[in-house]
Amino acid sequence: MERSGQHPLRAVPPGQPQGDHLQLLLRRSREAKNCAYCPYSRFPVGAALLTAGGEIFSGCNVENACYSLGMCAERGAIQKAISEGHTSFKAMAIASDMGDDFITPCGACRQVMREFGTDWDVYLTKGDGTYIVKKLEELLPTSFGPEDLKKV
Repeated sequence: MERSGQHPLRAVPPGQPQGDHLQLLLRRSREAKNCAYCPYSRFPVGAALLTAGGEIFSGCNVENACYSLGMCAERGAIQKAISEGHTSFKAMAIASDMGDDFITPCGACRQVMREFGTDWDVYLTKGDGTYIVKKLEELLPTSFGPEDLKKV
């Protein structure tokens, strides 16, 4: 299991995850969820991010008594990947303990994810491990991104 401060495992070949590689991405999101620090909401979330180079970076939500200073799992995984020099992403899996509904990223996370393109897969899971997959573009349609700044 990857822990904060360690280098990620090179476990998934470039491209979209399939078969065992997809199961690894999903598992890493569940493992990250177990590291969540969420004493206020008691709503643990984990995320696992697949880079274009095949590396996986995980993140978990980290709450703070000053609520606005908390960090979502998705943004944590992205920031961890960026801090290691990665800015091209292929997929992200998100895990929670929600029973009947699929976990979805909040609006702030969707916008941060959008900074790095719209054509990547987001695996939304339920507590039992079932999942659906959406393109980021589906989760944030008609979005604003870096290329829009060049239209001025």
